[in-house]
Amino acid sequence: MKLLQRSIAAASMAGLFAIAGVTGASADTATPVVKKVALTPEQKTAFQAQISVFHTAVTARHNALSTAWASIDAARASRDAALAAATTPEAKKAARDAFKAAVAAAQAKVPAKPVRPVRP
Repeated sequence: MKLLQRSIAAASMAGLFAIAGVTGASADTATPVVKKVALTPEQKTAFQAQISVFHTAVTARHNALSTAWASIDAARASRDAALAAATTPEAKKAARDAFKAAVAAAQAKVPAKPVRPVRP
């Protein structure tokens, strides 16, 4: 009886390992190491130029985001004041719509996130 239980347990464990894709041989393999290759002077100059363009774009985006947040905060303050002064549902809707338009305009002025240059 013990022999039957052991063989069933061994078969079930082998089945689980087969489903999971784990084998003893694959656990010992090492991933290959990629070594960096020295850049030619032309490649290095081009890469440094790409990096400086990237940093300029990041700075421009940061400044645009700061400006956008300031205009959104101002629009939020005017929306809150308009909502407090509004007496009709139409006036409240107009205040909300004006705020949404101001946010959309501020977001449209923000450039896309720059892509980091890749080393050749």
